[in-house]
Amino acid sequence: MNAATFSALAEPHRLHIVELLTEHPLTVGEIAERLQIRQPQASKHLKVLSDAGLIEVEAIANRRVCSLRPEPFQDMDDWLKRYRQLWEDRFDRLDTYLQELQKEKDTSTPSQDPEKPSGGTP
Repeated sequence: MNAATFSALAEPHRLHIVELLTEHPLTVGEIAERLQIRQPQASKHLKVLSDAGLIEVEAIANRRVCSLRPEPFQDMDDWLKRYRQLWEDRFDRLDTYLQELQKEKDTSTPSQDPEKPSGGTP
């Protein structure tokens, strides 16, 4: 896992750009418009994302079209799988522990005969 990926995604505008690009490729102008920032600011954010390998920018005539590169996100998913498994294992152990506690509680609580009224005289 590349630390540059996290660094690039840590900035809110860049994270928002990535979210926009999950739908479909966009031009620099479209990204600036949707983020409501100036085009030079959008270009600076896109440069960081490109340097981190998260996006690719294709020049088509006088437009620059940006799209996501799938590889870094697959790498991130692979990296996160280890932590997902760790937490799933912990939640499974917690579930087992809670079930054991519930069984202990059920066996220590005297059961009442549903035919007999509780309290009072028979």
